Amino acid sequence: MAGAEDFYAVEDLLGAEERGVRDTVRRFVAEAVLPRVGELWLRGEFPQDLIPRMAELGVFGPTLPERYGGAGASPIAYGLMMQELEYGDSGLRSFASVQSGLAMYAIYRFGSEEQRQYWLPRMARGEVIGCFGLTEPDAGSDPASMRTRAVRTDGGWRLNGAKRWITNGTLARVAVIWAKDEEGVVRGFLVPTDTPGFTAREMTTKASMRMSVTAELFLDDVVVPADHQLPEARGLAAPLACLNQARYGIVWGTVGAARACLEEAVRYTATRVAFGRPIAATQLVQERLVDMTSRVAQMQLVAYRLGQLYQAGTLRHQQVSLAKRDNARGALVVARMARELLGANGITVDYAPMRHAANLETVDTYEGTYEVHTLAVGRDITGHNAF
Repeated sequence: MAGAEDFYAVEDLLGAEERGVRDTVRRFVAEAVLPRVGELWLRGEFPQDLIPRMAELGVFGPTLPERYGGAGASPIAYGLMMQELEYGDSGLRSFASVQSGLAMYAIYRFGSEEQRQYWLPRMARGEVIGCFGLTEPDAGSDPASMRTRAVRTDGGWRLNGAKRWITNGTLARVAVIWAKDEEGVVRGFLVPTDTPGFTAREMTTKASMRMSVTAELFLDDVVVPADHQLPEARGLAAPLACLNQARYGIVWGTVGAARACLEEAVRYTATRVAFGRPIAATQLVQERLVDMTSRVAQMQLVAYRLGQLYQAGTLRHQQVSLAKRDNARGALVVARMARELLGANGITVDYAPMRHAANLETVDTYEGTYEVHTLAVGRDITGHNAF
């Protein structure tokens, strides 16, 4: 009997090192996360006590060179880490994804050697948490319209503005802030969060991603030295390159969330008896389980192929856009189907689907909505800009 969770045997495509990485993170999630994830989600609390253990697992910047605290892991190994973390909860993967794919990657790709040496090893060890300040109250899908400004001062820069929907915002000790200079050029800055004029305020009214820390950032005449500017970041292409890294992690992470929902639906329908037989023995339920299995299988194949392209150095951002668009939406559909199959039990956090479904509403939206990625891919295949 084929396993619904890996119908096309993607397992056979993985190397020994990749399986080892995946299995290590999988055990961590099973032992340290799943027993209390529902309670944490209801309380809206991120398990900060797990940060040192996550660092020991190497999930912070694993693809970076060893001299910066990374492990030089393959893109597929990194993806598998994100997959297993999101099997636990999207908020857990989001924490690691922002730390690695946004904050650390920004420093690695666009920072000076001094900035890399100073920040990255400590971030890899989980001693310093980072956040990524791009989205603003009035600039989400259109980051070019950002209002945060950077003005040159004697020996540095003065920053003013506000950012919103910032993951890890109140946990961070360093914020990667994107702002326009006097000429309207987007630049990146490393802002220690204890800098005078910097304030982070947690957003507590979320009905989704409740285990993730989300914040508003306020910069009121925040002055940073010149050496806090990311020297290689000039223009909007820089933050968008960072988003591409994080979206790659989402493509894999959503596989984990969808798989968690599918596995629970298979288990539940096999033991839930109605009208004298398990509901898994009915045609309507089997059709639903097959639809879910089909989506998960497609998501797995897309994630694996994306990893191959990344590893070969031929990955295009439009390919990431299509994969993020489809996998995030696919996982959301699978979670909703699983919730339905579990009936009334499906609305409780004693089971995974409702929590994942709520989280995936955010994942479907952030780092590029379904519609924005649709237009990005549409422009790529037609040559016409429909934004």
